[in-house]
Amino acid sequence: MKTSTSTTAGLPIKKRKRPWNLKRNWPLHILVLPAILLAFVFNYVPLAGIVMAFQDYKPFLGFWDSEWVGLEQFRRIFEFSEGRQVIWNTFVISIFKIIFQLVIPIIFALLLNEVRIMAFKRSIQTLVYLPHFLSWVILGGILLDLLSVDGGLVNQFLGLFGIQPVFFLGNGDWFRVTVIASDVWKDFGFSAIIFLAALAGINPSLYEAATVDGANRFQQVLRITLPGILPITIVVATLALGNILNAGFDQIFNLYNPLVYDKGDIIDTYVYRQGLLGGNFSYATAVGLFKSIIAFFLIVLGYRLAYKYANYRIF
Repeated sequence: MKTSTSTTAGLPIKKRKRPWNLKRNWPLHILVLPAILLAFVFNYVPLAGIVMAFQDYKPFLGFWDSEWVGLEQFRRIFEFSEGRQVIWNTFVISIFKIIFQLVIPIIFALLLNEVRIMAFKRSIQTLVYLPHFLSWVILGGILLDLLSVDGGLVNQFLGLFGIQPVFFLGNGDWFRVTVIASDVWKDFGFSAIIFLAALAGINPSLYEAATVDGANRFQQVLRITLPGILPITIVVATLALGNILNAGFDQIFNLYNPLVYDKGDIIDTYVYRQGLLGGNFSYATAVGLFKSIIAFFLIVLGYRLAYKYANYRIF
């Protein structure tokens, strides 16, 4: 057994290196083994399929005999107008989602923080949290009924004011608005939790001192509350950069249709249609790999910015 010595206040202290004891810790390793196997099978084994992005892949030829084309599939992404349009759609939808998913939860958290009746406050929290736990399969069906041109509740309400029915899910511009608004509605309550926690961490004596100095509630929000949640706001905003290419496959897949492909088709749904429905495996793999590479650099950039401006660390 190797030992090392160090001194504290002139007295030698012996430190003994403890060996890795598999015999004692084997139950813990057995416990984590299924998770490791699942991650390996579903996250690492499929990485072998990346080679299709550099081939003209034919299923009957397999990986070994399909023609190698290099970066040809990646060039096609920018040569095809629909490829460029899909990238633009993804950026537009995801950027607006990120902005509103940051602004709306902050506003909601600030307003909810001012409520002093706890029973009412908890009731509101429960109501706004609930949509987050519903899948887009369920919410998609609900929105299809609510926004229907023929008998939809929303268009019936608009008709009371003499407004013609709006084809929310069949017009590209309205589809983007619907996707962004419904996503914010679904998740803003749950996203506000982190800001409510930040508000709870602000020292109450700061508000007491501000009250003594004559500051009203609005001034206290500007001078105390907003600076108090600024660090966590920076962290959330910078980490959101990693999701700038994730515009929400589940949501759009359950809401879109061929009428809105020009404005509503995103990278993930495009890969699905090209690969699984169209059988263009190499091109779909290239688009997916392109997205993953860009997302990786954005995630690294987000963590670096969060560390630099908010001292945020993973460990």
